[in-house]
Amino acid sequence: MWNGVSMGEKKSISLLVTGGEATAGPPLGPAIGPLGVNVMAVVNRINELTREYSGMRVPVVVNIDVETKQFDVEVGVPTTSALIAKEAKIEKGSGAPNTNYVGNLTMAQVVKIARLKRCQSYGKTLKSLVKEVLGSCVSMGVKVEGKNPKEIIKEVDQGLWDSQLKDIQ
Repeated sequence: MWNGVSMGEKKSISLLVTGGEATAGPPLGPAIGPLGVNVMAVVNRINELTREYSGMRVPVVVNIDVETKQFDVEVGVPTTSALIAKEAKIEKGSGAPNTNYVGNLTMAQVVKIARLKRCQSYGKTLKSLVKEVLGSCVSMGVKVEGKNPKEIIKEVDQGLWDSQLKDIQ
């Protein structure tokens, strides 16, 4: 109560869903069903908002006003490794990343992933974001431009990729 007016209780439910494939089953249905919200409306909204991340695990937060039964859905960005796997068209990273490479990305794909992750990163420049993605490529056994990503990191440090790494506004 605030000045005699009920403020309405809010509930937030955080989950990890497969992009475009949320269902009314667990974990979603049991979590929001008891709150009296139309579960299928929530599922449809999640699927609509996560369609572009098809097949990837996506963090989602469903905010529900318990009194009015209104809801909104916030969609996060998949993990860097999931984005790399999608771009490289691989199932998962290498079990022996320093000796066995399982994929290859172009620098343009690395920059695309870096731009997607910028809201979740502490990196202040596109160059630092790209180096974070390249570090994930190292641990996943994914080459960049046909080279070991460690070589590309050195090239980025030397300024060889500066023309493609103009900072984000």
